[in-house]
Amino acid sequence: MRVNTTDLQNTFGKYLSLVEKEDIIITKNGKSVAKLIRYNEPDYFFVHEEALKYKSTKRISYEEYMALVESSDQRYELIDGEIYLLASPSFKHQVVVNEIAWHFNNYFRGKPCRSLTAPLDIRLFGYATKFEEDPNVVQPDVIVICDEDMVNKDSKYEGIPSLLVEVLSPSTKGKDMVTKLNLYMKSGILEYWIVNLDSKSIAQYTFSRERDLESVRDFREEGDTIKSMVFEGLEIPLKDIFSEI
Repeated sequence: MRVNTTDLQNTFGKYLSLVEKEDIIITKNGKSVAKLIRYNEPDYFFVHEEALKYKSTKRISYEEYMALVESSDQRYELIDGEIYLLASPSFKHQVVVNEIAWHFNNYFRGKPCRSLTAPLDIRLFGYATKFEEDPNVVQPDVIVICDEDMVNKDSKYEGIPSLLVEVLSPSTKGKDMVTKLNLYMKSGILEYWIVNLDSKSIAQYTFSRERDLESVRDFREEGDTIKSMVFEGLEIPLKDIFSEI
């Protein structure tokens, strides 16, 4: 629809109603000078995992994140001011998570460190000096913690894990391989495994205590055995991890 500026000024309310149905072209002296279009409220809170080119429009606070978590049965992560909805994992994903967790549990039994699986909130704050300055909340698939004294009176863990494992899903590859990799490195994590179900491979990243990338190793051959660089003797043959998928 086209409308001149005088008519727009005199009956603005009418055109606000009409713009719900179609765009309004505003003219002056016979020339188009502006366009009135319907406004759609931005979706600030959800980063849909399947939207590969999604770009956030607002940085979300920790308080807003918690309000969403407490009002929903869904699982979410907060990374760099963006909220990620965690989709339900696949059968193959859980088979591999359970296999890794089984090996970890056997290795850490009787040792001062402990292996756990998601869902468990891990609060990280990158290079900041405290969580409030750069709040991030993630739920890695497998977690190794060696600072169990950092579990508070509400049974919430507030420490920094030594080793994290993420098993990729089609919708989380970008986040796990880039966004989380960077967050884990700058947060003081020492070792990070990225497990790829499609290629039946594992990328192993280790970080220095100065929070720099120290090494990257790729395990993809059937006869390969991944060995932790942080925990001596913690090793798993790849055939054990992927044999049932």
